[in-house]
Amino acid sequence: MKATAELQVIPLGAGVSVRPQVKRIIELLGEYDFILETHGSGTDIEGELDDILAAVKHVHEVMHEEGNVRLLSYLKLETRTDKETTLAGKRL
Repeated sequence: MKATAELQVIPLGAGVSVRPQVKRIIELLGEYDFILETHGSGTDIEGELDDILAAVKHVHEVMHEEGNVRLLSYLKLETRTDKETTLAGKRL
């Protein structure tokens, strides 16, 4: 099932700047067959629902393995049955 999502991952306790962690998260998401659009508050994702959910799990596992003690993620998902959902279809 195709889905769109907005993912925000916040590494807590990493200091004032989390740029290195955010860049790493984008790199990890890039391992999947997604359309990604990053913005100041997160990343928009278009792909298969199962892959999106697996990617969020993968991000948490890898970031913890790499020393990030605490991560807080917000995930908004959209799926539809009347048509295929796309990021392009969401632009105003």
